[in-house]
Amino acid sequence: MTTTTPRTPAQQPWEPALSVRQVLGLERVRAGQPEVVAGAHRLDRPVRWVHVAEAADVGVMLSGGEMVLTTGVLLAGDEDGQGEYIRSLDRAEAAAVVLGLGRAFPAPPEVMRSAAERCGLPMVVLHRPFPFAELTEEVQSRLLRRKFAAVSLSEAVRTELTGLITAGAPVQRLLDEVARHAGCPVVVTNLAHRVLATAGERAAVDDVLRDWERIARQAGAGSADGWVRAELTCRGEGWGRLVLCGYRGERAAGRLLADRAAEALVLHRMLAGDGTQPGVPAGSRESWDSWEEQSARSLLTDLVSGAVPARQLLPRARAAGLPVNRRVFVPLVVREREPARPARVLRRLGLPGLAARLADDHVAVLLSLAPDQDARALTGHFATRLRAEPDNSHAVVAAADARADWTDVPAGLREAQHVADAVADSPAAALDLPPVVRLRDIHLRGLVRLLRDDPHVQSFAERELDGLLRGPDQDLLPVLRTYLATGRNKSRTAQLHHVSRPALYRRLEAIQGRLGVDLDDFEQAASVHIALLAHDAQQG
Repeated sequence: MTTTTPRTPAQQPWEPALSVRQVLGLERVRAGQPEVVAGAHRLDRPVRWVHVAEAADVGVMLSGGEMVLTTGVLLAGDEDGQGEYIRSLDRAEAAAVVLGLGRAFPAPPEVMRSAAERCGLPMVVLHRPFPFAELTEEVQSRLLRRKFAAVSLSEAVRTELTGLITAGAPVQRLLDEVARHAGCPVVVTNLAHRVLATAGERAAVDDVLRDWERIARQAGAGSADGWVRAELTCRGEGWGRLVLCGYRGERAAGRLLADRAAEALVLHRMLAGDGTQPGVPAGSRESWDSWEEQSARSLLTDLVSGAVPARQLLPRARAAGLPVNRRVFVPLVVREREPARPARVLRRLGLPGLAARLADDHVAVLLSLAPDQDARALTGHFATRLRAEPDNSHAVVAAADARADWTDVPAGLREAQHVADAVADSPAAALDLPPVVRLRDIHLRGLVRLLRDDPHVQSFAERELDGLLRGPDQDLLPVLRTYLATGRNKSRTAQLHHVSRPALYRRLEAIQGRLGVDLDDFEQAASVHIALLAHDAQQG
């Protein structure tokens, strides 16, 4: 027994099509007084071509998607032939059959009508004489115009996106152009339907993301009207999907647009991964940034900046795979030399959360925990594992208290960033830091850092430290910094700077002479310490 693969219009997605309903709505067709007598629920089937045929075995001549026009002259009086005729059209996956009433059939033949209804094949009868040639000409010309328009759009988009890639444009710029051409939101996901990137009008994108899980399932099953999907495949391996969400243009044009966009995204990814993209040097951070990291960075940056209200960012967080319902959020900022490392540690520990760099050595981390989980213990476990990584023992993990309300997350991230920066302004080796540093751990240093941009504070710092800042021996400033950070512990300071006690005493005497202060006097030492904290905060 030989099995054949059904031929469907979907195997040639680039071909333009009109629906049966659209064909019946044409002015020339309405002149024939069309009546749908069967398969009315299938009128949105695509029509790829119109075929005039009187042969009883016309099914063998079809390739799928045709609207067949006939007078039925060869079927009159043959009820078995009439039923087989309809079944052969269904097997050939014809879009519809149009029967012109007249001498052969003055009324719709019941055998053909009932067979068509059983098969789900739209059957239309024309009550007035109608020249089939006019319908054929009308539909074929419309299909050709659609195909030409779709191909023209495809080539224009391909040229434009290729130009952007050649110019070194970021991937978001490509997506913005695709959304502009599509006139609808564009979403890029990984294979698990997690959103990696979006483009389009913000309000429309938010509407899509608000119910993304349901929408993604419908789009994946092909049941969502106006949703066009293209697979993202690189070197033979699929890694994601691009979806035009609610595309209202011609299906063929949308299919081509999605395909061109997918080609451009894959090319962009390959060039960035190889470090050969113009403007993206090999080994640069852009070469290792994954789509997931870019998506997380966009979300976390918007949260920290406060440019977008937190409530409006909730759909994006949910679509990115972050659990948000009945959760407790722990905002963290990590100062670390390898920005990709915190995300790897999160995955290894199985902690739900997002991680992305905000600046050169700042990585924002947002944990999403169940209310019954111990947030402090898990945060400490994350910090310990992160600092246990090779050459990472001095990484700073700053945290704000856990937030039960999503709208409090931005303030928590900013607090964690402030704590991390305050710690970074001091010699870490001279501080006895806990695994997770919080606001209460930075004391005076945190207050001074908050006031660093005040002109009075800046003037105070310059006045107090003038003798060292203008002097030739700039190596005295690090000694002073360590001496004050260790609580004026001379032994510890000498040890950290690898000098003898007598050598340290000479340096301290030089510092006191330059500044005109007595560091053994608590108030004078405190004044110099505050000035140094302010100076370091300003430099940071």
